[in-house]
This record gives sequence, C-alpha cells and structure tokens, in this order.
Amino acid sequence: MAFSYEIRFHGRGGQGAVTAANILAVAFFKDGRYVQSFPIFGTERRGAPVASFVRVDEKPITIRSQIYAPDVVVILDLGVIESVDVTKGLKKNGLIVLNAKQKPENLKANVARIAIIDATSIAIKHGLGSAMSPIVNTAILGAYAKAAEKLGIGAVSFGSLINAVRENAPSKPDENVAAVKEAYENTVF
Repeated sequence: MAFSYEIRFHGRGGQGAVTAANILAVAFFKDGRYVQSFPIFGTERRGAPVASFVRVDEKPITIRSQIYAPDVVVILDLGVIESVDVTKGLKKNGLIVLNAKQKPENLKANVARIAIIDATSIAIKHGLGSAMSPIVNTAILGAYAKAAEKLGIGAVSFGSLINAVRENAPSKPDENVAAVKEAYENTVF
C-alpha cells in the first residue's frame, strides 16, 4: 500500500507551529520517508495566525504547493478557529488533533475522528514557554503520534519522534521529550 500523507498545522506566532512541522518532518525522515516541511505567514508577528505544512511520501516529492486537502489538521490554539477555517479541504475521514480540554462547540467540523489533548497544561507543567504564552508544539506532536498510531493513518514511529524532538527542540530537550510522552499517554478520542 502506498504511503502519501499531508498534514496542516494551525496556530499563532510564538506557539511553535513551524517548529512542530519541522520536527515531525525530521521524524518521518528518520523513518525512511521523503518529506517537505514549510510555513506560510500572514503578518509576521507573535500571536498572528500561522500555518505550516508537512508532506510525506514513500517516493520523492515533486509537488511544490501549499496543502489544500490535508489528511490531518493539527490545531495548536482554539482561538484560530474564530478567524481561520481550519477544516477547509480536510479529507473525508480526516483527523483533527486539537489542543483543548474538550471538543469545542464552535469547531465547525463534520469529522468523525478528533484527538484531543490539553497541550497548554502540559507545556506549562514542563516549563515550555510561560503561563501566559506556553509553547505547545511538542505536546501536540505527542498527541499526533498517538492518534496516527491508533487510527493507522500517517503513523510516525514514536522512537523517531522522540529522537527528532531531542535533536531539534530549540531549548529544553528533556522537558520537550517529557511533554511528548505525557501527551502521547493522555490523548483522548
């Protein structure tokens, strides 16, 4: 069976959406896949909506466009839902990985598969960012790994993800690895 997969991240500047995409791409590369990882910015400032993308395949990737029909949408900040149609183009039977305490009523998604993790609390617990501005990217990657494994879509090996986080987190590698592990264990569906 062919392996071709597209993931779109939505967050706010400063939360680590671009870094999350890059780390996930490294993990897929460690698993022997071909990857692309790239961001798109609106106004380049902290707090502004940001999107980043990961494209994964078992053969070389020749397409060079944004991802318009993702298999997975990863949402680092619920507030983005108010200003961006985060589910636009999400494939039927697609997956949403969401940083929240519970599924929000304002998520306009007719999606059967939603994985939820309170990445904000995990980031604060492990000292990633500050209480006012937590950096939730590695926690959300733990949730992604759990959901992809459980649902059998776009799975990345957990060992490769841990190694990619340890090698590529801009700071606090041990705390970031701990956040990945905690989110992986506590993701709900």
